[in-house]
Amino acid sequence: MIIITIVEIPKIIYISHMTVKHLLSFTNKLVYKIALYCRMIKIEHSIFALPLALASFVLACQTHGFSLHKLIFVILAMVSARSAAMGFNRLADAEFDKLNPRTKNREIPKGKITSEQAVAFVVISSLIFVYSAFKLNNLCFYLSPVVLLILFFYSYTKRFTTFTHFFLGISLGLSPLGAWIAVSGQFSLLPFILSSFVILWVAGFDIIYACQDMNFDRKTGLFSVPVAYGRKTALKLSFIFHSISIIPLIILGMLAQLGVIYYVGVCMVALLLLWEHLIINKTYLTKLNTAFFTINAWIGIIYFLFFFIDITLLNR
Repeated sequence: MIIITIVEIPKIIYISHMTVKHLLSFTNKLVYKIALYCRMIKIEHSIFALPLALASFVLACQTHGFSLHKLIFVILAMVSARSAAMGFNRLADAEFDKLNPRTKNREIPKGKITSEQAVAFVVISSLIFVYSAFKLNNLCFYLSPVVLLILFFYSYTKRFTTFTHFFLGISLGLSPLGAWIAVSGQFSLLPFILSSFVILWVAGFDIIYACQDMNFDRKTGLFSVPVAYGRKTALKLSFIFHSISIIPLIILGMLAQLGVIYYVGVCMVALLLLWEHLIINKTYLTKLNTAFFTINAWIGIIYFLFFFIDITLLNR
């Protein structure tokens, strides 16, 4: 039997207080570190391609059946692959980020995350992605190293090609194809069509985003459409790519025999893309964050919602 004397009570209270204090300190540090990594990879930008991957997933489920197991690992694969790619990009661009006034306060240049920690983050994210692919099916597993190679390769394309934006588009465009293969275990035409939309859409908005770094890229010898053709021509090319990107969505609707609600969603996507360019042309990049993040985030969400309602609730 343990007997606690009155003399020992203050000591016990003090020890308990210090334990709670240390626990709260550890929790705060952990939350802060997680927030740092999330900021490093811009976790909020995951919303760009994820809805398109989910649309491909739902479309594949129409013929191959739904699986909660696959849905979970598709989302895990998507997030981990993007995390690995963004972490690798931050490492590859660390020296440039130090020199660029726009990016000099990022986590690695500021020393908030060390290069060793970033490498560990990329390795862990890559392993999670490969494991997720393994849990989906053999084809996903066999293709997972190829996907990582393509994702990592993008980070170096701005060093040698003007059309680096299309490599980013291809990187994100893999998501609908991957989601389809996760469900079906095979290739098909439909996800390639959806991927072509993602490639054109992403290339278009990345050209807009690159306009803000045009002068810096020109000085440091980096490549981009704005550097090669100037800001005005770059914005025109972006508009052309976005205009063409609607065509694959229409073709997909025809081949998948989707209904009116789907095409209403496509029209809304087209209007959002038009709004994006009206904002950019009117404000001359002063509202770039609105055009780049807010509008493009809504494009993916709106497309998926209208797609999902048409194909699922109306049993198309």
